[in-house]
Amino acid sequence: MSEKTMTVNEYLDGVDPDFRTELERIRKLVIELVPSVEESMSYRMPTLKYKDRALVYFTASKKHMSFYPSSWAIDEFKDRLQGYKTSAHAIQFTLDKPLPTELIEDLVLFHKRQIDEDRH
Repeated sequence: MSEKTMTVNEYLDGVDPDFRTELERIRKLVIELVPSVEESMSYRMPTLKYKDRALVYFTASKKHMSFYPSSWAIDEFKDRLQGYKTSAHAIQFTLDKPLPTELIEDLVLFHKRQIDEDRH
């Protein structure tokens, strides 16, 4: 199935069931925080868009999951991300060390404010 026709649900159908449960938790949390988000696939990853801009991406690999809340959000909360492998754009986490709900909320709402202020 091509990226253009794959939906977020179809992507999640192909993910390890334990990882899927964790990604569904994140998906639900982001939708509760920002009810106006729209789901799509971008860069082969589930994407939640806000005001036509990517708010977050998330994905699963064989051994970990990744959450992409924006490089600005990662930089803003870098002290709270110690213990997680991060890159400029992504935070890697596992079932043994999931991202705490409060941290996800802070990352998402920070990036939402950046979009609202048209800063990034």
